[in-house]
Amino acid sequence: MDAMTQPLPPTTPALVAAFAPGGTLRASINLGNPILANKDATTGEPFGVSIDLAREFARRLGVGIELVVFEKAAASVDAVRNEKADIGFFAVDPARSEGLRFTAPYVLIEGSYLVPEASALTDNAQVDAKGHRISVGSGSAYDLFLTREIKHAEIVRLQGAGPALAAVRAGEVEVAAGIRQLLEGEAQRAPGVRVLPGRFMVIQQAMGTPLSRGAEAQALLAGFVEEMKSSGFVGDALKRHRIEGAIVAPASAS
Repeated sequence: MDAMTQPLPPTTPALVAAFAPGGTLRASINLGNPILANKDATTGEPFGVSIDLAREFARRLGVGIELVVFEKAAASVDAVRNEKADIGFFAVDPARSEGLRFTAPYVLIEGSYLVPEASALTDNAQVDAKGHRISVGSGSAYDLFLTREIKHAEIVRLQGAGPALAAVRAGEVEVAAGIRQLLEGEAQRAPGVRVLPGRFMVIQQAMGTPLSRGAEAQALLAGFVEEMKSSGFVGDALKRHRIEGAIVAPASAS
């Protein structure tokens, strides 16, 4: 029996209602992370790994699904925190913990730096220096991480990954931070920029739900994520959507 047909472990109507109080599971989807979610150019419908997980979780609960779509991570997080959505798909970060409960990660993504081709920078450790400006999508996992870690360079927060990458080509910043796969795609799109070797962070992508939904609901979601990893569901979704630059997270130690 595969992951698509395995029944949800026994639960109660009260527990299902904790996730979908209106009878439909509202899933917050962030289109700002193309590894996890994209929009079909023809139909306009979102698709991707996070959408597959959302639909499967709703199926397990026996309820309908509503995709609440956002262009930026911060807005997607706020929707769940403010209970305008019931579940979401986020990079785990301490700055996002208030009002939310995260599962263990289901996918790990590398965060890297993009620089002009002519830049003297050759290593991630050289980026945090006085006089360097780092563009980043405002409210993204990279923004939150760099806000804590960068001591000397200036962080330039822009409205999404696209403007952050464009700022490097325009000479407005010396470095852009983002998803390695996205940066490599930008470097291949046109000459003039390159990706620094390695990574400056590993992004832990997890599912989350409002803290108010209770410990039992949080445990059910955590168990769902562990099963989706161990059953091959997440790995199959990454292959099906032809995603590179991400790997299935290891099983939780808890």
